[in-house]
Amino acid sequence: MKKILAILLSFAFMGVAAAQRISGTIVTSVIHSTYLQNTGGENIDRRISVYLPPGYAQAKQHYPVIYYLHGFLGTDSITPNMKNILDMGIAKNKIRPFILVIADHFTLYSGSFYSNSALTGNWSDFEAKELVSYMDKNFKTIANRNARGIGGHSMGGYGALKIAMLYPDVFGSVYALSPGLLAFVKEFGPNSDSYKQLAAIKTKDELDKTYYPKVIAACARAWSPNANKPPFYIDLPFNYVGDSLVVDSIVYQKWRSNMPLYMIDSYSSNLKKLKAIQLDWGRNDASRFPVQCGMFSQELENHGIEHYAEEYIGTHTNKIWTTDGRVLNDLLPFFNDYLQFEEH
Repeated sequence: MKKILAILLSFAFMGVAAAQRISGTIVTSVIHSTYLQNTGGENIDRRISVYLPPGYAQAKQHYPVIYYLHGFLGTDSITPNMKNILDMGIAKNKIRPFILVIADHFTLYSGSFYSNSALTGNWSDFEAKELVSYMDKNFKTIANRNARGIGGHSMGGYGALKIAMLYPDVFGSVYALSPGLLAFVKEFGPNSDSYKQLAAIKTKDELDKTYYPKVIAACARAWSPNANKPPFYIDLPFNYVGDSLVVDSIVYQKWRSNMPLYMIDSYSSNLKKLKAIQLDWGRNDASRFPVQCGMFSQELENHGIEHYAEEYIGTHTNKIWTTDGRVLNDLLPFFNDYLQFEEH
């Protein structure tokens, strides 16, 4: 019995040692963007961080690319923990060797919402056109849609779904982790206090101390900018005159045309071009996430769009980049199944 136990421990140790040897590389660079030319004061020099799999430098093969979109307040940074999860994905055969890239979409208002804007620049085009072109020219990528997947968390989940709808000839599959701003619900609906709070804020310094009003201002700079309306240069769908709610129907329609739930009608044929769609959300997240994700999944079903949707026990962040989390155990295996890899 002791001999058998020793052999088993030996194999376990060998497995751990092998996993520890699996180590990719992070490289960073800056894209001087042409698509992000803007009048809103945004920096057009955007950092990108790229995860390259173990053995990349010596390999003759080409790899699929996961375009990962960060959340509100986030940047392109691939932290040591994130790198460990990506390494572990390959070491544990969750996914074959791949490239992952994150571009910096942090703006003066903390997030681009991955949208083309007359004020802040064309962030959707930057991600789907300029970044993809840069990756294909500078890295050993498999340069076709079937080898490109797009995914992200929160604001990034929103962006992944939206960009997949807009550019199905660029990306073949999409995975959205706890996607936000899919619809007018809860904190972003007309009955929340968020718009009233924003109406009382007069300076950028005040705005930076808030969360929901700041998110709304960032959305408005993306979806309904107004260059003639300082200090934030935005129009809003819901405004207040005293305590009375006033709906601006024109701006309301602009916002709807940028929210993925309402975009499905117009882009259902594009969604059906995708090889696979998946979204998930934590049961114990802020209440808007289960509501809007369920609505989005139902609307996809209503349009006959095949997809995977799952509610799991978790919050907004506690099971994303963890060893028991969604990136390692769900997102990477999903892309392993649906991305095109080179045959050997």
